[in-house]
Amino acid sequence: MKILCSSQKALPGRLPPDSRVFTFFEAPALSGSGRIAHGWLRELENAGYAPSVPVWDFVLFCFAIYAADVAVLRKGSPDGWTRQIELEVTLNDPGPWEINRLLVERMLRVLTGDFWTLSFRANGPTPPRTQRRPCDRDCVALLSGGLDSLVGGIDFTAQGHKPLFVSQLAFEDSARQIAYATALGGGDWHQQWSHGVFFEGKKETSTRARSLAFYGLAVLATSLLTVCQPVIWVPENGLISLNPPLLPGRMASLSTRTTHPQFMGLLQELLSAIGVNARLSMPYRFKTKGEMLEECANQTLLVQLASDTTSCGRFRTYNRMHCGRCVPCMVRKAAFQRWGTTDSTNYKFPSLSTAGKTSADDPMAVACAVLSAEQRGIDSFLGATLSFAPDADRQHYRRVVLAGLAELGALLRKDGLL
Repeated sequence: MKILCSSQKALPGRLPPDSRVFTFFEAPALSGSGRIAHGWLRELENAGYAPSVPVWDFVLFCFAIYAADVAVLRKGSPDGWTRQIELEVTLNDPGPWEINRLLVERMLRVLTGDFWTLSFRANGPTPPRTQRRPCDRDCVALLSGGLDSLVGGIDFTAQGHKPLFVSQLAFEDSARQIAYATALGGGDWHQQWSHGVFFEGKKETSTRARSLAFYGLAVLATSLLTVCQPVIWVPENGLISLNPPLLPGRMASLSTRTTHPQFMGLLQELLSAIGVNARLSMPYRFKTKGEMLEECANQTLLVQLASDTTSCGRFRTYNRMHCGRCVPCMVRKAAFQRWGTTDSTNYKFPSLSTAGKTSADDPMAVACAVLSAEQRGIDSFLGATLSFAPDADRQHYRRVVLAGLAELGALLRKDGLL
């Protein structure tokens, strides 16, 4: 399927056959078109944003990728998952993007598991132009409302940093994000935005590219800073970041690459290639979630807030309640158990022994992974999972997976599944 994400001025005269058109920031002029972040430019100007062209074009690109990701249904592909997506995006300076097109397509292949064909045209919507708001922040930190991002925010501020917290608006989590940013002394500079993709028809729900929109917002936030090379902190524990397939059949739909080191490396390479002077940092890539909790710099604040955070992969399924049996929930429970602090999270299934069966059967998959690592060794379990990593990093990734599986194994044994 072909997707066109365009400024209003660069729209074609009619909607091309077998395609979908999205308009940036304005109501679409073509019937049947969609819109991205309608009315957002005015909000950015009011907030004091005046980003450079490379930063702004990166934001446009990220929003376009997310729009294409939700507009093309996986069930229509031959294997029911892998799509072929042809995307055209209007930018202000398409030259660097065309030069690095193969890099971008490879990066997206890693992130979403699809085959992308990209093209970039001129006449994209111009950046907001206003008096830049004076900013005393020295870095950017992602703040999702999840447990890892809370630990990260606590640690960064304890280290003397003054993070500009960036969040994606999300039902209920938005209030958590505000509360956490305020508790960490960054409430006045907390940035909450939505990419706001709307169109008629069914949406793809796997949303593998949603994280890229988050990174676009983070890169945009660096334009408020005055430091020479701003750092974007991405707080994610090493096991979830690597997300090794627990079973051979869980290679695609059940193995996301949101913060996978290979994807993050390609993303950093792209930022440098297009002239965005920002550095991505993943300080917990060699830590388990349990280790993050144990080593957090402010245990009093963490105990106060930890159980309120959101981790569940099926949070909406049970009316904004943690299910207790998906992989993120199990990693969360195992981390609390290792930490030795009471987990007062409200779980639909507090014990895995009463969780029942699901279509994904995550507890069974985790049990198989734990037993595989224990009985055949971690290298047998990992297989070629770490082939992307430099030799110096592989031992650290091996250790974090082994330690993460040990945390999960302790949880399964407590609940009587092993």
